[in-house]
Amino acid sequence: MLDLLMSRNSAGRLVATLPDGQVHEGIVPVRAFPVNAPDGCLALMSAEGKELFWVEDPATLPEDVFALVQEEISTRELMPEIHSIISVSTFSTPSTWLVATNRGNTQFVLKGEEDIRRLVGSTLIITDSHGRRF
Repeated sequence: MLDLLMSRNSAGRLVATLPDGQVHEGIVPVRAFPVNAPDGCLALMSAEGKELFWVEDPATLPEDVFALVQEEISTRELMPEIHSIISVSTFSTPSTWLVATNRGNTQFVLKGEEDIRRLVGSTLIITDSHGRRF
């Protein structure tokens, strides 16, 4: 188990005490591969965006630290998963899509085919005209 302490300050920001004793306020946990390996590696970043600490396996974090990290990540990462396509306005772009997601039905505009990116296997990232990702 990693020797890492974490808490929230009175403003609700994460404060981490790293194994070397350094204390950092405003920590931001960032997943290395949020789509392909959401439970894998993550970095603890400073408020200025500098990597402070690398966590190879988040399961090795103390239970209370792991809970805080997961809580913080869930407030920033929102990527609805499309379960089915209900309708598409046209086969050319821009097109309006109505889809069923894990968070309910939603509609978005796809600007161009380049906004659909294949990751691995059957996993795609679709970015709508407002920059939201599905």
